[in-house]
Amino acid sequence: MTILSDRWIREAAQEHGMIEPFVEGQRREGCISYGLSSYGYDARVADEFKIFTNIDSAVVDPKKFEPTSFVDRKTDTCIIPPNSFALARTVEYFRIPRDVLVICLGKSTYARCGIIVNVTPLEPEWEGHVTLEFSNTTPLPARVYANEGACQFLFLQGNEPCEISYADRAGKYMGQRGVTLPRL
Repeated sequence: MTILSDRWIREAAQEHGMIEPFVEGQRREGCISYGLSSYGYDARVADEFKIFTNIDSAVVDPKKFEPTSFVDRKTDTCIIPPNSFALARTVEYFRIPRDVLVICLGKSTYARCGIIVNVTPLEPEWEGHVTLEFSNTTPLPARVYANEGACQFLFLQGNEPCEISYADRAGKYMGQRGVTLPRL
């Protein structure tokens, strides 16, 4: 696998709609950086959040997920309670080529504050808004800023197109918009 450069990412975004909206170069002034970098793309978090709450003493079960375990907020900043988490989504909508796998790493600014960003790989031919999970590992409330950088996506090209893509197997999160909860 080869990691793909800023030139490749720019061309795939501008000519093939791989990332929409696409931000050329890094935006950094007064914000957590986002946009095109040397070998990746720093995506922004949208202003839609689902903040975990244990008001009903629910059990988190990926096979029988209770949407009432979250409080919905549309806000410029999200306060995540101590030792808790929130779900969000990227501002950007992604369309992944058939011969590319995308992995994601959290921004160092958040990591240095005890806020971990978790995203599963974006598989070949998957498309949608990416659901982001922000974990507050601290004993204090933590703030996440909407419309600023959240994580960096790295694009890896395989030696050939895959035999069966996410689209071929009709994956359950294909085309997701908004913050998407677990599905079976």
